[in-house]
This record gives sequence, C-alpha cells and structure tokens, in this order.
Amino acid sequence: MLGSYHLQVLERSMDAATMRHRTITNNLANIDTPGFKSQQVIFEDYLQDELNGVVGKQKLAAYRTNERHLPFANSGGFAVPQVVSNPTNFVQNNGNDVDMESENTELAKNQIWYSGLTQLTAGSYQKLRSVIEGGGK
Repeated sequence: MLGSYHLQVLERSMDAATMRHRTITNNLANIDTPGFKSQQVIFEDYLQDELNGVVGKQKLAAYRTNERHLPFANSGGFAVPQVVSNPTNFVQNNGNDVDMESENTELAKNQIWYSGLTQLTAGSYQKLRSVIEGGGK
C-alpha cells in the first residue's frame, strides 16, 4: 500500500502534468503569433533527483500552492515543476517556434501520463478505504 509520501509524490506529479497541459495548449493557441516562443515544463528530472537524494542529500524546500498558505518547515518538500523556454525548437520566419506536430505528440503523451497517475491515485485510496473498512470482512 502506498503511504502518505507516495500519495504526495503522485499529487505533485499530477500538478506537473496539469501545468504541462496548460503550457502545451498555450503553445498551440499561439501557433500563428509572430515572435511567440514556446515553453515546456521540466519536472521529472527534479523529482528523480529528489527521490534519489541528489539534491544536497536533503529534501527540497516545501511547496506552497498559494503565498497566503502557512509556510512549512524544510522537512519533506517536493520537487516543483518549472516552465522554461523550449530551446530545441526551430524558429520560423515570423520568429515563432511552435511545432504543431511536436506539441500534439507531447499533449497526447501527457494525457496518457495523467490518466495513469489518476488511476494509481484512485487505486491507492481504494486500498486505504479497504483497510479502514476492515479489509473485506
């Protein structure tokens, strides 16, 4: 059964997938905007480093979704997704670097990833519920 830490990793991963979806759809919405520079979300490498303890051999700072939330102690934060410029795209004559095929591929991959994350999360809560209810007595 997944513990609280694993559920928090799943939650943060779902947050990153949601951010990635917004970023990709924004890129696609601006495909004809002259000078628009596409963006991408970086998250999985940060998460993997944190899970492996690479980040200074300590946890990252806690993550708050709103500045009005109470601050956390530096004990058990998670990797935070980052939106960055997409350096690999070819710039068109109008200065726009959005590649529709690439963006649609990334969108499909992200939708599959998010679906898998929701299934894992739902399964985890179902297991918790089963334990709370007495495991099928």
